[in-house]
Amino acid sequence: MNRDTKNWIISASKEHVKSAFMQVIAQTCHGKASPLKRLRKDDVVIFYSGKQTLGKPQACQQFTGIGRLMDDEIYQFQASEDFCPSRREVEIFHGEDTSILPLIPGLNFIQDKKNWGYPFRFGLFEIDQQDFELISSQMLEKSHVQKD
Repeated sequence: MNRDTKNWIISASKEHVKSAFMQVIAQTCHGKASPLKRLRKDDVVIFYSGKQTLGKPQACQQFTGIGRLMDDEIYQFQASEDFCPSRREVEIFHGEDTSILPLIPGLNFIQDKKNWGYPFRFGLFEIDQQDFELISSQMLEKSHVQKD
């Protein structure tokens, strides 16, 4: 099935994003496979981190990673004795962590600017091209953001 490349946001703690990028993978929604099935090869994912560390109060409020899905394979990884999350391989783009705060007024996916954190509760959601360009332009050098 041919379809246009889509842009996605995955919510995860900064600590989890940096760990995932060291492994060149994407994982979302506590390792569930079903959200990852919505993504296709060449889709772009931007990672948003509301917190520095899962379960701890220190806020992050930054976009902390960006990459492109390398294939359509979802696989499971035995992370520990009782945790076997589903994952996807990602080509990592090298960018700067970027605060969301100055971008909120220009982001279409944030309809309620006062309660701007609400969309991130879903763990994974699609964004439009305009939002992708706004975020990625702050994170990356322009040469890294060429989409076919």
